[in-house]
Amino acid sequence: MGNISISHIGFLTPGNYPDDDPLSGLEQTLQQLQFGEELGFDSAWVRQRHLEPGISSASAFLAAATQRTSRIELGTAVIPIGYENPYRLAEDLATVDILARGRLNIGVSAGRPLHAELIAPLVFDGDWTGHDVSHDRVLRFADNLRGTYLGDEQTFINTPFGPQRPRLQPYAKGLIDRIWYGGGSQRSAGWAGRNGFNLLTGNVIRGEGTDDFFVAQSRLVETHRAAGPQRRIALGRVIVPFDSADKATRRRYRDYAESRHGRTLSPQGERRTLFARDVVGTADEILAQLFADPILPEVGELRLELPYEFEHEEYRQILYDFVTSIAPELGWKAQPQIRAAS
Repeated sequence: MGNISISHIGFLTPGNYPDDDPLSGLEQTLQQLQFGEELGFDSAWVRQRHLEPGISSASAFLAAATQRTSRIELGTAVIPIGYENPYRLAEDLATVDILARGRLNIGVSAGRPLHAELIAPLVFDGDWTGHDVSHDRVLRFADNLRGTYLGDEQTFINTPFGPQRPRLQPYAKGLIDRIWYGGGSQRSAGWAGRNGFNLLTGNVIRGEGTDDFFVAQSRLVETHRAAGPQRRIALGRVIVPFDSADKATRRRYRDYAESRHGRTLSPQGERRTLFARDVVGTADEILAQLFADPILPEVGELRLELPYEFEHEEYRQILYDFVTSIAPELGWKAQPQIRAAS
């Protein structure tokens, strides 16, 4: 096993809320992001989920988060591009990045999104089954962020401020370099690399030519790196330390991991989906598993993926235990001005 040297740690939160009280859950998620910043995490990511009691608009939620944080990077993991207008989404996320002073990371995915039979008729006019949900839609979105002027050099629009050359506003310089693709297959990893996008890879990928999760993920990383210029790669793992948890909570965490263990034993479904095992236990137990993880030496960024089913205080406990007892052992160092919160 190679040396592990993690220089960037982030966390991904599900953004859950009670169906009859969304404000309480959204507020708690904002507090999680604040707490993560206090602890010294380098980035915080939110899922975008439709038809569920979770964050359905990452851009709207992260706009609020820009006003509650000042240092931590903010990210979407991931926005299904199939439901989005590439131009309007670019406007929204460029606005968020300006409000964040350049801290936004945009994670997207292509392909037919979840619940298409229910949502697509509400999103698209006409026959939605022929609508473009491919990688080309991601490229259209990215092109809108480049700040390229529309028309030729003689193209101007009239505005209250006088004639102006038209382009997407606001223009967020550098945001084009902070697009991430959530890749789960060799094809998508290669496509992301060829087009200069960063790669998000987590605990769910496609088994292509192997039943071994780690072999498949290692090939995914290799494919992305070989396809284009060097870009960032962030590895996600479900990690649940419980050093500061009480006995009942520890048991609950163990039961949670055990309930999901079966899916890791063989490929699942027609796409042969492979799942990594959840990493649950004391800091020493978790570090033993992470040091045996063959992918960690290949990356410099690690994303802690918080489970869906837990409570706000449990998320705080997991974040605290991870950043104080585990991350430093992986080579990560908090920024000097950051003092760990308790």
